[in-house]
Amino acid sequence: MSESSRTWIREGKVDLDALHGLPSWLEPVATCVQGIRSDELKYAIPTDGEGRHSAVLILFGEGPDPDLLMIQRAARMRAHAGQPAFPGGAVDPTDVDARAAAVREAVEETGLDPSGVRVFGQLPDLWLSVSGFVVSPVLAWWEKPSAVWAREPDEVELVTRVKLGDLIKPANRVSVRHPSGYTGPGFRVNDMLVWGFTGGLIDLILEHSGLAQPWDRRSIVELDPVTSDDEDTVTS
Repeated sequence: MSESSRTWIREGKVDLDALHGLPSWLEPVATCVQGIRSDELKYAIPTDGEGRHSAVLILFGEGPDPDLLMIQRAARMRAHAGQPAFPGGAVDPTDVDARAAAVREAVEETGLDPSGVRVFGQLPDLWLSVSGFVVSPVLAWWEKPSAVWAREPDEVELVTRVKLGDLIKPANRVSVRHPSGYTGPGFRVNDMLVWGFTGGLIDLILEHSGLAQPWDRRSIVELDPVTSDDEDTVTS
């Protein structure tokens, strides 16, 4: 499908067949997806047919505790250098859909075995004004874990599994203030500061699923102007 003819997704959706057999701790996430609408978020979708399409894979696993697969961008990159993120990238013309693109990008970046990934849902498409991308956040269950590593070292410095419990833990949560004055959710986990678009997605999922715990929003981390380049945020 060409970008000019694309209709962006305005509310979350799930694959009912894929929900069968999900672990009980993941059920709150799967249940909340359809109730998330783009008009309730800070970044609404653009006009249909506008924006460049990309996708990220939000992959939940158990290793052995519930966790999320994340990467840290290489410090040498011109955009998003050194920043934590979900695996992902542009949707190619050869991709069947955003879900296929998210899994493909994760395979390219982390060496993930795609046969062990079960996609069960997708959040609304989100418009990122800084990059001009419209991002499809794809939700999946890592039912058959495989080895992962930084397969593309020029783009990915680190591949890591972040415990869901550490993301929920109030002591690890901070408010991150951008030099522009905007403040959004952040997480101090695995020796990383997760913020911006990625931090916003995690916060969105935790809040809508009911997994979030009260935390001190007065705990502020000030971003360095260089660190904050080329990043958008998402808030619920």
